[in-house]
Amino acid sequence: METVTVRRVIAAPIADVFDWCAVSTHYTRTPYVLRARLARPGAGAPYGVGAVRLHTWLIGWFRERITAYNPPYAFDYVVERSFPPARHELGCMTFTEVAEGTLVVWTTTTEVRLPFGAGAAVTRALAGPVVSHVFGRILDAADTALTGKTARPGR
Repeated sequence: METVTVRRVIAAPIADVFDWCAVSTHYTRTPYVLRARLARPGAGAPYGVGAVRLHTWLIGWFRERITAYNPPYAFDYVVERSFPPARHELGCMTFTEVAEGTLVVWTTTTEVRLPFGAGAAVTRALAGPVVSHVFGRILDAADTALTGKTARPGR
């Protein structure tokens, strides 16, 4: 299993950042997420507990279910099904007010099994950086949407 964590400070109010990140259709503002939709609304809020989100990335397809929802501080999810197949223990986004705005910490623990017979070491070597890169681009899109700034050089 591989744990990937991406951190970013977004110069916007915590509630705005939480709301943007919880609505996964926003993720399509990156070239890496081709499609995202809410397949089933959650309890008490569209993206609340029990919500099912479907995502198609350049690297695969994911069916996620929201397992915890505590606006504007955190939500958790689990990938129920995916292609390529993956074991997924937890995905979590937390939001903390800081002097510069909102600190977002996005963590996921997963193990991806690549379909073309790559060994476990190769799979880990590829999966972590790819997921980290996509998470970073999604948070860059949130920053741009909420602050009007463009992504910083090198990102």
